[in-house]
Amino acid sequence: MHISPSELSLEDRYKLLIGSIVPRPIAFVSTVAPSGAGLVGGRAFNLAPFSFFAGVGSNPMTLLFCPANKPDGSEKDSLRNAKPVHEGGTGEFVVNIVPHAIAQRMAACAEELAYGQSEFDLSGLTPTTSSVVKPPRVAECPIAFECRTVQVVRTNPGQPSGGNIVIGEVVHIHADEKVVNERFHVDPALLDAIGRMGGRTYSTTRERFDIPWGKAALGA
Repeated sequence: MHISPSELSLEDRYKLLIGSIVPRPIAFVSTVAPSGAGLVGGRAFNLAPFSFFAGVGSNPMTLLFCPANKPDGSEKDSLRNAKPVHEGGTGEFVVNIVPHAIAQRMAACAEELAYGQSEFDLSGLTPTTSSVVKPPRVAECPIAFECRTVQVVRTNPGQPSGGNIVIGEVVHIHADEKVVNERFHVDPALLDAIGRMGGRTYSTTRERFDIPWGKAALGA
C-alpha cells in the first residue's frame, strides 16, 4: 500500500498517525485562563489530555505538547491559556503524568465544555496550588512538571486540525517520594503510567524488558 497524505481526509490522516505512533504518553495539561478572558461560568481552571507529547531536552529542561486546532480552526482552551503573554495567554502550564488509577477521570476531561468551565469539577480531580506557576497541578498525579511557555509553533494557523507545538521550560517539579528515589530514578511500577493507542484504546506500562545499548543489543 502506497499512500499520499494529500489524497486522504483529515480524519484518515489522523487515524494513521494515532494507530501507528503507539503507545503515546499522555500529557494531562492544566492551565488557567488569563484575567479578563470573558469566562462563561465556573472557574478559570482548565484540564485536558494530549497524547502528542514528548520531552525535548534536559538543558534547559524542556518538554512539548501538541493541541490541534478545533474543527472550526480556532484554538483549544489549553493553547488559548498557555500561549505566551504577548499572544494573549498566561505563558504557563502544568504537565501532569497520568497513573492508571485515574484513567477514567482523565478521559472524562476530553469533554467539550464552555470556555472557563472546569474539567476539575467535571472529573472530581483535585486542583492543588503549584509552587511557581499559576495553573494548579493535579493532586492525584504522582509527577507534575510546572512549565513556562517558550514558544508556540503553528503548522497551519486558523485551519481545522492544524497542529500547534507548545514548547515549555520546566521550572519546578512535584514528585511523589514513593515513586522517585534519592537518585531521581522513577519506579515504573509505582508510577503505573498509561499510554494512548488508536481510537479509544489505552495501554499500561506493566510489561517491560531490558536490552543493552549499542552493538551489545545484537547479542542479547
